[in-house]
Amino acid sequence: MANTTFTGPVNSNNGFVGAVTGNVTGNVTGNVTGALTGAITGSIQALSGAGAVNLTSLITEITTTGADALTLANGTAGQIKIITMVVDGGDGTLTPTTFANGSTITFNDAGDSVMLVYNSTVGWALVANTGATVA
Repeated sequence: MANTTFTGPVNSNNGFVGAVTGNVTGNVTGNVTGALTGAITGSIQALSGAGAVNLTSLITEITTTGADALTLANGTAGQIKIITMVVDGGDGTLTPTTFANGSTITFNDAGDSVMLVYNSTVGWALVANTGATVA
């Protein structure tokens, strides 16, 4: 299939083989195999003060307004979650429902960030940490 433009929903029982050049906007259900050139971007939750870190956005940017309590529910196996403090108004302490590396993650300063992946056996697992305190 060469130089084909699709609009609207596109369904294929047998998949597509070849290169996709340009932007893909929307949801992709299934496997994507091959090299990725460019960026993966996800939606951002802006959370100010205490509250729940959502499971529907890839990234949550937190603005603390004091000693804020944050929660994170269990995810779906393989789900990735990135949480970063963008404004430091006090410490933000995240308590995931299930956390493989401890019980809490505390964001002390703007720039503190973590990347988590959800494992259905052990819960949220810490993949990367910049500045946050894990306890």
